[in-house]
Formats: sequence, structure tokens, C-alpha cells
Amino acid sequence: MALFIFVTPALTVNAQKEQKEIKDLKWKSVSTGMPKAWYGSDESKAVAESVLLYQRNSGGWPKSPPMHAPMTDEIRAKLMREKNNATGSTFDNSITTSQMIFLAKMYNNSPDPRYRDAFVKALDYIFKAQYSNGGWPQYYPLRKDYSRYITFNDNAMFKIMDLLHDIVNHEPIYNFISSDELINRSRIAFNKGIQCYLKTQYIIDGKPTIWCAQHDEKTLAPAGARSYELPSLSGGESEGIIEQLMEIPNPSAEVIIAVKSAVKWLEGHKIEGLRVENFINSHGEGDRCAVKDDKAPTLWGRFYDLETQQVFMCDFDGKKIKSMNDLGWDRRHGYNWYAPGPQKVLDKYPGWIKSLKNN
Repeated sequence: MALFIFVTPALTVNAQKEQKEIKDLKWKSVSTGMPKAWYGSDESKAVAESVLLYQRNSGGWPKSPPMHAPMTDEIRAKLMREKNNATGSTFDNSITTSQMIFLAKMYNNSPDPRYRDAFVKALDYIFKAQYSNGGWPQYYPLRKDYSRYITFNDNAMFKIMDLLHDIVNHEPIYNFISSDELINRSRIAFNKGIQCYLKTQYIIDGKPTIWCAQHDEKTLAPAGARSYELPSLSGGESEGIIEQLMEIPNPSAEVIIAVKSAVKWLEGHKIEGLRVENFINSHGEGDRCAVKDDKAPTLWGRFYDLETQQVFMCDFDGKKIKSMNDLGWDRRHGYNWYAPGPQKVLDKYPGWIKSLKNN
């Protein structure tokens, strides 16, 4: 495929993708964002061979270099040796779920039974990885570190739930999942996930608030992860949970209370007049700072203190800091401390309330 260096702004997203070599795209674009007709092309089939090779016998996929990168004999031999490796398969950063969506798209345009079988194997992996309380860890089989916690961080559980929701609701892309048993198991897993959301919503002074990025898999209490990721309320990670609760048809009173409470909390914890600015610092490095801007879009903090409900940040030492400008360069530049996403929830909320009154 030819590589064009210059892309005019008027080109559509798909046209821009088509003018780049596949190896230069991000996996997210390749797995779920290519033009529909591309899935089933010779180029996509070559990528699919790599995806099949990377899948562990457990059914999940490990973190790896981009799966659409050129495959060498050395990498191929290494992957074959690691097929039976029980560790490393994960849901982090859309891993496993993005491979499943890719395979579903492939099977729809090129019904190779290996794509279907790999998808079903991964679906079974999702069922096995789910805790009895409805949550999912970041890695399965389980590790001894924080990855054992129920993981909302980076939308890990949200992506699983979204996929299960689409299978249960017979989205056309998943019509090849015709087994009543698999659809029923998907429904059970999804409903258990909803119950997990309801059980993990953090209560302060008897009032439900939002969620943490991780919750202990046994106690369901907010839990920390890396040194700068303390137990806290998370504006960004709560967004997807609230959206999924709002999509439930004929929601129960418990779901309605959960959504109303979470939205009320988000309304009360907006950050106005603040903008994150990217710049090049005196060392020639990419950098960020928070600046005052009355016209800036509404933001929410990534972390809120569990007691004061105030925004905080952390450096590698785990000490709470009020301003990202006081962080060291690495955590200031290399981590997203603010989230604009919850605004989508607030925008959808009036329509959701109206739908309740109409039912």
C-alpha cells in the first residue's frame, strides 16, 4: 500500500487511514475503526493470522507489541512457545475485547471458522474470569498484585459489559453467536455485572456517590493500584458505568437511585475555569500545566479524596497534591489527571429522566 506523506484536512477519517500503511496505525484503529469493507481484505487476513497466533490457550490475549506489526519467524516461534502460558492474559487497555471485536468483524466479511472459534473461546474466557460478585479483574488467571481488584480503570470492565450487552441484544455483528447457551450465559454475566456496579457505588454519609477506579474483589471497598493511584472516587472511570446503567430498559428502583445519585454528585463536583495546556518546556520536552481559563470546558478530577471529596493528584511517592503544576515532570506529562467525559452523562441525563416518565 502506498504511503502518502501529506494529508489534506478535507479528507475523511477513513480516507486518511487508507493513505497510511497498516503498520503505522494504532491497534485501536485497526481492530475496530477501519472501513467495513476492509475486514475480509487480504491485508486484514494477514492481521487476523497474527491475532489468532497471539491468543493464549486460556482464551485471552496478552499485552504485546501491536498485533498488526510485521511478523517475524522469531516472534512467531516465541508466540507458539507461549500459547500455554497461563499468565499474561488481560482486559487492560481494551485488550481481549478489541481482539474479539476485530474477529467478529472479520467473520462477518470472511466466515473463516477459526475466527468464530477464537471469539467463542475468548467469550468463555470472559465467563471464567468473572467473580461471583459480578466484577472482573484486570488479569486472569489472577495475579497477586492490584490487578486482582475489580477493575473499572481505563474502562476495562466497561468494555466487557459493552460487548456482552451487544451479544445479548443481537447486534448484527454478533449474529454468528446463535447458541442459546452462549447468549444466556452472556445475559447472566451482564446482569451480574450490573449488580456489581450497584454494590460498589461508594456511600458517604448514607448517600451514594460514584465509583473508584478499582474495588477490592472481596470487600468491594475502593482500592489503590500503583503508588500514585490511591483509593479514591474517580470522575473518569464512573462515566462509563453511569452510561451503562442509563441504557437499561425499564430500570429498577435501585438502578434509578444509583444514576440519580451519581449525576447529582457529578453536578456538585465540576471543575470550571481550568484548562490543561500542552507546551514544550525549557528542556525541549513535551509538558503540561493547568491554567485558568473562564471559557474552558467543564472538567472533573480523575481522583477525589474519599473523605473530603476534593480533587487531588499524586507523584510516585504517593503523597497527595492539589495542583498538577506541583507534580514532577513524569507524572505531570505522562498521566491524565482531568476528565471531560462526564459531561456526556450530564447531557444524556434529561433525556433519560424523560424516558422514565414516559414508561
